[in-house]
Amino acid sequence: MDACLGNMGDPEFLRGILENTQFNAILILGDDPRSNQLAIATVKEISPETYIIARAVDPIEQEDLKATGVDAIILPSEVVAKHIIRTLEGVVLSKRTSKLVKLLGDMKNSKLGIVLHDSPDPDAIASGLALKYIAENAGTEAEILYHGEVGHQVNRAFVNLLNIEMRRIEEVDLDEFAGFALVDTSPGANNSLPDEIEPDIIIDHHPPTKTNFSSYFVDIRPGTGACATILTKYLQQLDMPIEKELATALIHGIRTDTQEFKRNTSPADLTAAAFLYPLVDHTLLSQIETPPMSTETLDVLGEAIRNRTVKGSYLVSNVGFVMDRDALVQAADHLLNLEGISTVIVFGLGDEKIHITGRNKDVRVNIGTVLQEAFGDIGTAGGHSTAGAAQVPLGVFSGMKDKESLLKLVGDAVSMRFFSKIGIENGEKIG
Repeated sequence: MDACLGNMGDPEFLRGILENTQFNAILILGDDPRSNQLAIATVKEISPETYIIARAVDPIEQEDLKATGVDAIILPSEVVAKHIIRTLEGVVLSKRTSKLVKLLGDMKNSKLGIVLHDSPDPDAIASGLALKYIAENAGTEAEILYHGEVGHQVNRAFVNLLNIEMRRIEEVDLDEFAGFALVDTSPGANNSLPDEIEPDIIIDHHPPTKTNFSSYFVDIRPGTGACATILTKYLQQLDMPIEKELATALIHGIRTDTQEFKRNTSPADLTAAAFLYPLVDHTLLSQIETPPMSTETLDVLGEAIRNRTVKGSYLVSNVGFVMDRDALVQAADHLLNLEGISTVIVFGLGDEKIHITGRNKDVRVNIGTVLQEAFGDIGTAGGHSTAGAAQVPLGVFSGMKDKESLLKLVGDAVSMRFFSKIGIENGEKIG
């Protein structure tokens, strides 16, 4: 098509173009607001089905253009700002990735211990698996270490179907490792790396319980919905081939920690998932996500419903003795769906610890902070605004033979600390 020259603010000029040619979209990018608006009016009159993209000179004109009914508005200052931000994010990611690979390369011919948070979830496991892959490509052997149980039936299916190798941290000699990485956790949070060991690498998306790290590599992004997103970005930056199993693990980790992109989801989580989606084994993913519910999980759910204590929109439930800590997570998720409930705490007793899980949808409450303030001084706790966890050693109470008395003591103590922290002195039992 030959180029046409003329004044776009002249209706006759535009009419001569529009009446002879069918356009799917028209860009109106002049720097004169009056000419732009005349052109928009002419296009809408002659060709109302044409998609119109118009340029706004400033935010005031942007509001004026919205009133004309254009389909999209371009504000040059915003375009430039977004481009600068994307460029800076790319530079930061490139530098972080190079620093990580350099550190891993310096550990060549030695071994890295990748420590996950206790009783790890899919996000932690997938993130550890990705870091292990990056380390081994840099020539460094790596092992994934954890403490606690992989109890949730979805998590067990996840580990078994993907053949993920992990070792219990208490069963290894830590002296065989040249360095350590904390993944999906940080020092002082819910992990079993001894306090005297300073990790070389910290990669997490939870708000840290402390900030004065001396670690060589620290990448903590509380605004990101999943740790697996951070690791996916490293893989993208390195342009490394990703096997179906790793892609499946990472997307499952992202989907799990963001509750299918409904909780604490950032644009980075969405772009990471979009990148991974074509690489995923969807049959395998379906098998991981739909395993049968265990009998213990069903029992814990029943106990959580039966033993609930409610005050206002806050619910606390003591499920008694548990073997499967992840059953607490499922119970908390179910109870959060009860009408009028915005915040849930479910807890149970293991052999040596009280395990506490929190879920929240009240924008005024940060459940991770509440748990940290309520139980951090007597145990470990953390999380973010909508999900958190804590573990409290039973201490002198672990030797009590009267289990009923133990349950009552623990139940009263946990409930009192939680309700006190949110400003409520006592709970009311409802049946």
